[in-house]
Amino acid sequence: MVEAQTWTTRRMSNPRLDSTATVDHEVLDIPVTPTADVRNNIYTVGSHLSPNLLTVLIIASWFTSNIGVLLLNKYLLSFYGYRYPIFLTMLHMISCASYSYVTINFLETVPRQHILSRKQFLKIFALSLIFCFSVVCGNTSLRYIPVSFNQSIGATTPFFTAIFAFLITCKKESAEVYFALLPVVFGIVLASNSEPLFNLFGFLVCIGSTAGRALKSVVQGILLTSEAEKLHSMNLLLYMAPMAAMILLPFTLYIEGNVMSITLEKARSDSFIVFLLLGNATVAYLVNLTNFLVTKHTSALTLQVLGNAKAALAACVSVMIFRNPVTLMGMTGFAVTIMGVVLYSESKKRSKAQLAAH
Repeated sequence: MVEAQTWTTRRMSNPRLDSTATVDHEVLDIPVTPTADVRNNIYTVGSHLSPNLLTVLIIASWFTSNIGVLLLNKYLLSFYGYRYPIFLTMLHMISCASYSYVTINFLETVPRQHILSRKQFLKIFALSLIFCFSVVCGNTSLRYIPVSFNQSIGATTPFFTAIFAFLITCKKESAEVYFALLPVVFGIVLASNSEPLFNLFGFLVCIGSTAGRALKSVVQGILLTSEAEKLHSMNLLLYMAPMAAMILLPFTLYIEGNVMSITLEKARSDSFIVFLLLGNATVAYLVNLTNFLVTKHTSALTLQVLGNAKAALAACVSVMIFRNPVTLMGMTGFAVTIMGVVLYSESKKRSKAQLAAH
């Protein structure tokens, strides 16, 4: 018989230095898939559905939430005129903290883990700082550049992950892996040169968001190394989200001024803003929840494949909705970048298989 994994032994898995997924910038690292026994013990919602139908519904929810949060952010920041990305991100963090508390403590989606030491708290706080930087930059970029271009830049996450892994941990990849990163870089250069709505500031903050996401995955693999300190992704979100909200509060008050009074005034004159903000914050949490559910019911590799498909689908949907102009050269650049990400993923798998064989 195969011994069923417990949540303690599963924390030994740490794929954080291999961040090839191109999922949305608000998404946390997801551990490997639990066994069927663990799955049945911790999750009973939808048990009356067939496994295949349940998986399809979860994947559909994943696509809807990931693309939905991008489109809502773009609409709020660029078209509705709500030009407060830091405050919007803080609302996301408050939402994630609130929903995480309910799903872990009352719905018992995953077992509750606790922060055991001041050292562990400081490590999580450091990750929260990087997380804040990445998410705020990503949301800010949507104010200046189209979603399609944003997704093209976000697809270069593996390139930055490889750079930070080498600089911080001196981890070297095979020549094949580094060679696979060339089309990732070439594609984004091609897309940038032919983007009709190119904005330098939006481009730079989106690069900052992508680099921050890659840096977080590398630093997380370094800081939370001991078995006692490793947290499940949903528990990590439970602790990081309120820390991130507290970090963002003074910044939104200083940079965005009287944003709270402006929001209240807007709500009095147009109640639709309340629906937009609450819906946007809820979908931001669903991004993290559906990432966890997709990995639990399929695999981390499936999430990586879906991430590539999501980037392309989000770009197409945003063009149809917001009617931003695109060029053949820009679409070619995006396609080359996605192809590079796929090649990178395959090269990483072959490299791991060769190491395991030896």
